[in-house]
Amino acid sequence: MTNPTLGLHEKLLEIIVCPQCHGDLLPVETAEGGELVCQGSCGLAYPVRDGIPVLLVDEARPRDAAGA
Repeated sequence: MTNPTLGLHEKLLEIIVCPQCHGDLLPVETAEGGELVCQGSCGLAYPVRDGIPVLLVDEARPRDAAGA
């Protein structure tokens, strides 16, 4: 099985990075739809709303709170 893309184009997922630490972003499905979880040092999860990634640090939440 492949990773979910959350409706995002795979080329987009290849080029976008975390705006906080520039780490790679991993798409993860959630009950709210999905989010892009930073695999770098900051540990932020960015929401994806209606197929649009919201890459604003103010809209992100800590990775450890993503499943809560």
